[in-house]
Amino acid sequence: MNNTITDTNFSFPNQKSVYKGKVREVYNINDEQLVVVATDRLSAFDVVMPKGIPFKGQILNQIATKMMKDTEDLVPNWLVATPDPNVAVGHLCEPFKVEMVIRGYLSGHAAREYKAGRRMLCGVAMPEGMKENDKFPEPIITPATKAEKGDHDEDISREDILKRAIVSEEDYVVLEDYTRKLFQRGTEIAAQRGLILVDTKYEFGKTKDGEIVLIDEIHTPDSSRYFYADGYQERQDRGEAQKQLSKEFVRQWLIANGFQGLEGQTVPFMSDDYIETVSERYIELYENITGETFVKADVSDIQSRIEANVMAYLG
Repeated sequence: MNNTITDTNFSFPNQKSVYKGKVREVYNINDEQLVVVATDRLSAFDVVMPKGIPFKGQILNQIATKMMKDTEDLVPNWLVATPDPNVAVGHLCEPFKVEMVIRGYLSGHAAREYKAGRRMLCGVAMPEGMKENDKFPEPIITPATKAEKGDHDEDISREDILKRAIVSEEDYVVLEDYTRKLFQRGTEIAAQRGLILVDTKYEFGKTKDGEIVLIDEIHTPDSSRYFYADGYQERQDRGEAQKQLSKEFVRQWLIANGFQGLEGQTVPFMSDDYIETVSERYIELYENITGETFVKADVSDIQSRIEANVMAYLG
């Protein structure tokens, strides 16, 4: 599996620093622009898996940049250019220290909390009598604190965000408004592809001019959960699991193999054959979410390709 990129050590002109997140590596150019490299690392339960997934970085980067272009009339974003299939270049922003999670359905983490008997999530009430994957009467915003690498994101309520002055009330109102608008647009785009946008997260930052903009990824299978619309209601009525397009299939495989990111647990061995199936699923996700055929980039020497493309862009 040497046709993946799991770590980078570039040295670009006017480079000030580099930040390595769970999946992306962010190069600060002259405190003006960020060169963001989407690696093939796979993160689940806030743990980075030992092996990369072929084409995953390209898939995430291309979905996110396409979705930013499809929503820029609603919400301003940080993106300036995409000089390479794995790279996005954008304005340097000061990120807000919260992730804006929005849920249209009782799935994933929300369903696990509900099953445990809890009816409040991040200070938001969840109605009684719901089944897993039922639609909420209205989408709910359930924010999370942005964890450092290696830590877990934590649920937090609007009240606590304001009380702890993590975000000012004036800014938080904008974040909520943008979150709802983006989710509505994402829901419409998904419906055109025969999909249901179940839940997702958005991250925002402030430019040097003080403008709040969308940053990071948007509507990718790593940040979002999708169901197939066809047969959704029938599956709910029969109490069957939903057919979904998201990273959840990896989480379920890990759970089945005794791993949930808890202390003392070891990441199960992922064979090359299993890695290949994950890569194929990501390509399927790309084609379903975008409605376009995925074109594999040249992966014979990904590091050199990225370096050459970014250098040419930076001039």
